[in-house]
Amino acid sequence: MLRIVLAEDSVLLREGLVGLLERFGHQVVAGVGTAGELTAAVAEHGPDIVVTDVRMPPGFSDEGLRAAVALRETRPGLPVLVLSQYVQRAYAEELLDSCDGTGVGYLLKERVGKVEEFVDALHRVADGGTVVDPEVVRQLLRHRRDPLTRLTAREQEVLALMAEGRSNASVAEALTVSEGTVSKHFGSILTKLDLSLTDATNRRVLAVLAYLRK
Repeated sequence: MLRIVLAEDSVLLREGLVGLLERFGHQVVAGVGTAGELTAAVAEHGPDIVVTDVRMPPGFSDEGLRAAVALRETRPGLPVLVLSQYVQRAYAEELLDSCDGTGVGYLLKERVGKVEEFVDALHRVADGGTVVDPEVVRQLLRHRRDPLTRLTAREQEVLALMAEGRSNASVAEALTVSEGTVSKHFGSILTKLDLSLTDATNRRVLAVLAYLRK
Protein backbone atom coordinates (compact mmCIF):
# COMPACT_ATOMS: atom_id res chain seq x y z
CA MET A 1 0.00 0.00 0.00
CA LEU A 2 1.27 3.44 -0.97
CA ARG A 3 0.43 6.56 1.04
CA ILE A 4 -0.29 9.24 -1.58
CA VAL A 5 -0.75 13.00 -1.59
CA LEU A 6 -2.85 13.90 -4.62
CA ALA A 7 -2.92 17.46 -6.00
CA GLU A 8 -5.59 18.13 -8.63
CA ASP A 9 -7.74 21.28 -8.81
CA SER A 10 -10.63 19.57 -10.62
CA VAL A 11 -12.84 18.16 -7.85
CA LEU A 12 -14.43 15.53 -10.08
CA LEU A 13 -11.11 14.26 -11.41
CA ARG A 14 -9.54 14.35 -7.95
CA GLU A 15 -12.35 12.30 -6.43
CA GLY A 16 -12.21 9.90 -9.36
CA LEU A 17 -8.48 9.37 -8.87
CA VAL A 18 -8.96 8.88 -5.12
CA GLY A 19 -11.50 6.13 -5.81
CA LEU A 20 -9.26 4.53 -8.43
CA LEU A 21 -6.19 4.49 -6.22
CA GLU A 22 -8.10 3.14 -3.26
CA ARG A 23 -9.55 0.40 -5.47
CA PHE A 24 -5.97 -0.74 -6.09
CA GLY A 25 -5.27 -0.86 -2.36
CA HIS A 26 -3.55 2.50 -1.87
CA GLN A 27 -4.36 5.27 0.60
CA VAL A 28 -4.78 8.89 -0.46
CA VAL A 29 -3.78 10.60 2.78
CA ALA A 30 -4.62 14.03 1.33
CA GLY A 31 -6.41 15.26 -1.78
CA VAL A 32 -5.78 18.96 -2.39
CA GLY A 33 -6.51 21.58 -5.02
CA THR A 34 -3.71 24.15 -4.78
CA ALA A 35 0.08 24.17 -4.77
CA GLY A 36 0.16 25.65 -1.29
CA GLU A 37 -2.05 22.88 0.03
CA LEU A 38 0.19 20.34 -1.69
CA THR A 39 3.27 21.62 0.13
CA ALA A 40 1.44 21.66 3.46
CA ALA A 41 0.02 18.15 2.95
CA VAL A 42 3.46 16.69 2.21
CA ALA A 43 4.87 18.34 5.34
CA GLU A 44 2.01 16.95 7.43
CA HIS A 45 1.73 13.41 6.08
CA GLY A 46 5.19 12.50 4.73
CA PRO A 47 3.71 10.45 1.86
CA ASP A 48 5.34 7.65 -0.13
CA ILE A 49 4.63 9.51 -3.37
CA VAL A 50 3.09 12.72 -4.70
CA VAL A 51 0.78 12.78 -7.72
CA THR A 52 0.21 16.30 -9.03
CA ASP A 53 -1.17 18.29 -11.93
CA VAL A 54 0.85 21.14 -13.48
CA ARG A 55 -1.65 24.01 -13.66
CA MET A 56 -3.32 24.90 -10.37
CA PRO A 57 -4.84 27.95 -8.66
CA PRO A 58 -4.40 30.82 -8.40
CA GLY A 59 -2.56 31.42 -11.68
CA PHE A 60 -3.29 28.16 -13.50
CA SER A 61 0.16 28.23 -15.13
CA ASP A 62 2.76 25.95 -13.57
CA GLU A 63 2.08 26.14 -9.82
CA GLY A 64 1.80 22.39 -9.29
CA LEU A 65 4.98 21.61 -11.18
CA ARG A 66 6.95 24.34 -9.41
CA ALA A 67 5.74 22.99 -6.07
CA ALA A 68 6.90 19.50 -7.08
CA VAL A 69 10.35 20.81 -7.99
CA ALA A 70 10.59 22.64 -4.65
CA LEU A 71 9.51 19.53 -2.75
CA ARG A 72 12.20 17.46 -4.46
CA GLU A 73 14.76 20.06 -3.40
CA THR A 74 13.75 20.06 0.25
CA ARG A 75 12.95 16.34 0.39
CA PRO A 76 15.48 14.58 -1.88
CA GLY A 77 14.20 11.24 -3.04
CA LEU A 78 10.51 12.10 -2.63
CA PRO A 79 8.84 10.28 -5.56
CA VAL A 80 6.74 12.60 -7.73
CA LEU A 81 4.45 11.63 -10.59
CA VAL A 82 3.14 14.54 -12.67
CA LEU A 83 -0.18 13.80 -14.37
CA SER A 84 -1.22 16.66 -16.64
CA GLN A 85 -2.63 17.81 -19.95
CA TYR A 86 0.37 20.04 -20.54
CA VAL A 87 4.13 19.90 -21.02
CA GLN A 88 5.70 22.80 -19.14
CA ARG A 89 9.23 22.70 -20.54
CA ALA A 90 11.25 24.80 -18.11
CA TYR A 91 10.18 23.13 -14.90
CA ALA A 92 9.70 19.73 -16.55
CA GLU A 93 13.42 19.59 -17.32
CA GLU A 94 14.26 20.73 -13.78
CA LEU A 95 11.98 18.10 -12.24
CA LEU A 96 13.33 15.29 -14.43
CA ASP A 97 16.86 16.40 -13.65
CA SER A 98 16.33 16.33 -9.88
CA CYS A 99 17.79 13.48 -7.79
CA ASP A 100 19.54 12.09 -10.90
CA GLY A 101 16.18 11.45 -12.53
CA THR A 102 15.14 8.73 -10.08
CA GLY A 103 11.69 8.44 -8.53
CA VAL A 104 10.04 10.80 -10.99
CA GLY A 105 7.46 10.60 -13.74
CA TYR A 106 5.62 12.84 -16.20
CA LEU A 107 2.50 11.49 -17.91
CA LEU A 108 -0.06 13.21 -20.13
CA LYS A 109 -3.65 12.56 -19.07
CA GLU A 110 -5.09 12.06 -22.53
CA ARG A 111 -2.37 9.56 -23.45
CA VAL A 112 -2.91 7.20 -20.51
CA GLY A 113 -4.73 4.45 -22.36
CA LYS A 114 -5.35 2.00 -19.53
CA VAL A 115 -5.87 2.29 -15.79
CA GLU A 116 -3.35 -0.51 -15.27
CA GLU A 117 -0.68 1.49 -17.14
CA PHE A 118 -1.18 4.45 -14.81
CA VAL A 119 -1.02 2.29 -11.68
CA ASP A 120 2.07 0.50 -12.99
CA ALA A 121 3.74 3.89 -13.60
CA LEU A 122 2.82 4.92 -10.05
CA HIS A 123 4.48 1.80 -8.64
CA ARG A 124 7.62 2.25 -10.73
CA VAL A 125 8.07 5.87 -9.69
CA ALA A 126 7.43 5.02 -6.03
CA ASP A 127 10.13 2.33 -6.30
CA GLY A 128 12.66 4.90 -7.57
CA GLY A 129 12.13 4.37 -11.28
CA THR A 130 11.55 6.96 -13.97
CA VAL A 131 8.56 7.09 -16.32
CA VAL A 132 8.26 9.76 -19.00
CA ASP A 133 5.57 9.96 -21.66
CA PRO A 134 7.25 9.84 -25.08
CA GLU A 135 5.34 12.97 -26.14
CA VAL A 136 6.95 14.84 -23.22
CA VAL A 137 10.34 13.63 -24.44
CA ARG A 138 9.59 14.74 -28.00
CA GLN A 139 8.57 18.23 -26.91
CA LEU A 140 11.69 18.60 -24.78
CA LEU A 141 13.96 17.25 -27.50
CA ARG A 142 12.44 19.62 -30.04
CA HIS A 143 14.29 22.44 -28.31
CA ARG A 144 17.63 20.63 -28.43
CA ARG A 145 18.02 20.69 -32.19
CA ASP A 146 21.81 20.65 -32.57
CA PRO A 147 22.66 17.49 -30.58
CA LEU A 148 19.55 15.78 -31.91
CA THR A 149 20.79 16.03 -35.47
CA ARG A 150 23.49 13.52 -34.58
CA LEU A 151 20.85 10.81 -34.21
CA THR A 152 19.08 8.97 -36.99
CA ALA A 153 15.28 8.92 -37.07
CA ARG A 154 15.33 5.33 -35.81
CA GLU A 155 17.67 6.22 -32.94
CA GLN A 156 15.31 9.01 -31.92
CA GLU A 157 12.45 6.50 -31.85
CA VAL A 158 14.51 4.14 -29.69
CA LEU A 159 15.40 6.99 -27.32
CA ALA A 160 11.76 8.04 -26.92
CA LEU A 161 10.63 4.47 -26.18
CA MET A 162 13.44 3.96 -23.67
CA ALA A 163 12.29 7.08 -21.84
CA GLU A 164 9.16 5.14 -20.93
CA GLY A 165 11.35 2.71 -19.01
CA ARG A 166 10.84 -0.05 -21.58
CA SER A 167 13.14 -3.04 -21.76
CA ASN A 168 15.09 -3.87 -24.92
CA ALA A 169 12.54 -6.60 -25.65
CA SER A 170 9.65 -4.15 -25.37
CA VAL A 171 11.36 -1.60 -27.61
CA ALA A 172 12.16 -4.32 -30.12
CA GLU A 173 8.53 -5.43 -30.17
CA ALA A 174 7.25 -1.88 -30.65
CA LEU A 175 9.62 -1.25 -33.56
CA THR A 176 9.41 -4.79 -35.00
CA VAL A 177 13.17 -5.36 -34.83
CA SER A 178 15.44 -7.72 -32.90
CA GLU A 179 16.74 -7.06 -29.38
CA GLY A 180 20.25 -7.09 -30.80
CA THR A 181 19.33 -4.26 -33.14
CA VAL A 182 17.96 -2.25 -30.21
CA SER A 183 21.19 -2.80 -28.26
CA LYS A 184 23.22 -1.56 -31.23
CA HIS A 185 21.03 1.52 -31.55
CA PHE A 186 21.41 2.27 -27.84
CA GLY A 187 25.18 1.94 -28.04
CA SER A 188 25.20 4.32 -30.98
CA ILE A 189 23.02 6.80 -29.09
CA LEU A 190 25.41 6.83 -26.13
CA THR A 191 28.38 7.37 -28.44
CA LYS A 192 26.77 10.17 -30.46
CA LEU A 193 25.58 12.03 -27.38
CA ASP A 194 28.95 11.64 -25.63
CA LEU A 195 27.38 9.80 -22.70
CA SER A 196 29.14 7.43 -20.36
CA LEU A 197 26.54 5.91 -18.03
CA THR A 198 27.14 2.97 -15.74
CA ASP A 199 23.96 2.94 -13.61
CA ALA A 200 22.26 -0.22 -14.81
CA THR A 201 18.98 0.40 -12.95
CA ASN A 202 17.68 3.30 -15.06
CA ARG A 203 20.38 3.40 -17.71
CA ARG A 204 17.99 3.90 -20.61
CA VAL A 205 16.04 6.69 -18.96
CA LEU A 206 19.20 8.32 -17.62
CA ALA A 207 20.47 8.48 -21.18
CA VAL A 208 17.50 10.66 -22.08
CA LEU A 209 17.79 12.79 -18.95
CA ALA A 210 21.54 13.27 -19.39
CA TYR A 211 20.87 14.36 -22.95
CA LEU A 212 18.23 16.87 -21.83
CA ARG A 213 20.72 18.38 -19.39
CA LYS A 214 23.20 19.20 -22.18
